[in-house]
Amino acid sequence: MGPRDERHTPQDDLFRSELVNLIDPRHPLVKLADRIDWSVFEREWSELFASPTGRPAAPPRLIAGLLYLQHAYNLSDEAVVERWVENVYYQHFCGEKYFQHEFPIDPSSLTRWRQRIGEEGVELLLAETVEVAKRDGVVKRQSLERVTVDTTVQEKAITYPTDAKLYARGIRNLTKLAQQHGVPLRQSYARKAPEALLMVNRYAKARQMKRKRRMTKRLKTYLGRVTRDIDRKIEDAPEATQAAFQEPLHRANRLLSQTRKSKNKLLSWHAPEVEVIGKGKVAKPWEFGVKVSVAVTNKESFVVGCRSMPNNPFDGHTLAETLEQTEILSGVAPKRCYVDRGYKGAAIPGVQIFRSGQKRGVNTRTLKRELKRRSAVEAVIGHMKTDGRMDRCRLKGALGDALNAVLVAAGHNIRLLLRAMAILLRELLRRLPAMIGAGIQGQDFDPSMRAVA
Repeated sequence: MGPRDERHTPQDDLFRSELVNLIDPRHPLVKLADRIDWSVFEREWSELFASPTGRPAAPPRLIAGLLYLQHAYNLSDEAVVERWVENVYYQHFCGEKYFQHEFPIDPSSLTRWRQRIGEEGVELLLAETVEVAKRDGVVKRQSLERVTVDTTVQEKAITYPTDAKLYARGIRNLTKLAQQHGVPLRQSYARKAPEALLMVNRYAKARQMKRKRRMTKRLKTYLGRVTRDIDRKIEDAPEATQAAFQEPLHRANRLLSQTRKSKNKLLSWHAPEVEVIGKGKVAKPWEFGVKVSVAVTNKESFVVGCRSMPNNPFDGHTLAETLEQTEILSGVAPKRCYVDRGYKGAAIPGVQIFRSGQKRGVNTRTLKRELKRRSAVEAVIGHMKTDGRMDRCRLKGALGDALNAVLVAAGHNIRLLLRAMAILLRELLRRLPAMIGAGIQGQDFDPSMRAVA
């Protein structure tokens, strides 16, 4: 069913004070709430409610506000809802007129909303932050034509993959699924598998690698026995039972067949989409997740594009897709693009591409200055990982990787907008006495003061 009506009856509001009487109108969140065009989400997301029956959905502004706040302040689904109840500015930002004492939604509803709006819906959140920056002058149109692009790895929330752990997890999941569907097993290894995994860790600690390999091979044998036993038992089972075992058995066979030099390895039982990516880092040679391409304005480092790139493509092959997304979200086609040396060979019609260390063609002060600022995107990615939620993606599946990347970018832009409004307010208060004095004396305001005002 469509979103519920946010209007309040006069009888309910007779003895309650409105939020505008409780908050500081100079607070950055209050200023930002007035600058965002919330009707965009109500108009675009209204098509997602196909059925006219059922319980009314939460208002789109509430969901958009919660997603903005969650990724601006690096909060979980539960934490952002809990803080919403405590924080009057959060409630005003999400469109509430009166202070609420109960959760606006169940935290699990954010999961269903993310799945409902999809990647296009979260891109709308990022696009609106770019529009606010354009309207307020935080980002100029000329800046949108000069972007810096780089890639990073968005790690998945998984444990470090080892063969022994994957074998033990496969045995546990298959035996549990067999018990749920009433499939009798010849042997479940409920006791032997955990003991073998424990001995693998002990032998690894003691540097007894030969014994460790022997116990790992034993775990692999256990998993193969359970897999073949289930294959035999479900041959004559109902189609529903066979369908329930299809994907787990596929993962088990994939795990049993992969070797040290295999490609597209299964690195996590619950997240089979995880890839191993090496970026040449000394402290972290291998990262387990998905590659993400990030595009920022060269001058302000404002994120104008962010997209997950599954299957670990070559950086140069991701550039066209990233610039296309940048043009769609910002409404301006990039003309200059600054990248690192990993994009060697990339060429986009109508776009000048400059790589770090390039000398040929960099013959003006502007180009030299902008190319020197290319490395600023590294700091942006660092903030998106430490201050945002890109360090570990906790959303499920490949869709979760795509949604988290865009939402993290939107949250980073919200932090930049809040910072810009706080700086503007401090500058205005600093110059206010001079402006008042100039007005009393009948003098014209200084142009820079008028711009701040």
